[in-house]
Amino acid sequence: MPDPLNLTVSLRGTRDVRENCQIIRLTGLLDAFSEPTFQKVMEKCIQDKPVNIILDLSKIDFVDSSGLGALVQTVKKAQDAGGTVQIVSNARVTQTVKLVRLENFLSLQSSVEDALKNLEQQ
Repeated sequence: MPDPLNLTVSLRGTRDVRENCQIIRLTGLLDAFSEPTFQKVMEKCIQDKPVNIILDLSKIDFVDSSGLGALVQTVKKAQDAGGTVQIVSNARVTQTVKLVRLENFLSLQSSVEDALKNLEQQ
């Protein structure tokens, strides 16, 4: 059973810890308001291990530049800890990410299942 994450009113989420990864599902807005809390929660998740993270943003309504910056920082922190981050996207998130040409760096995936398969192949 996934654990609820303590985020903000506009950003909610759950965390499902598996043997080789964490699946973090978020809903709402990843913006300037929620970004500081998101960063703290993600840092703690990376410290708690496992360091491979699947970030399911398929139910996110909006990502702004602060949110994109937070995603980049999360990827860098996971990589520094020896892990990976894969982002399950939706059309809105993908459009925003492609606009700033970060789709490869953020390892966009179309589903959690695809991200899990990708993780097995690494």
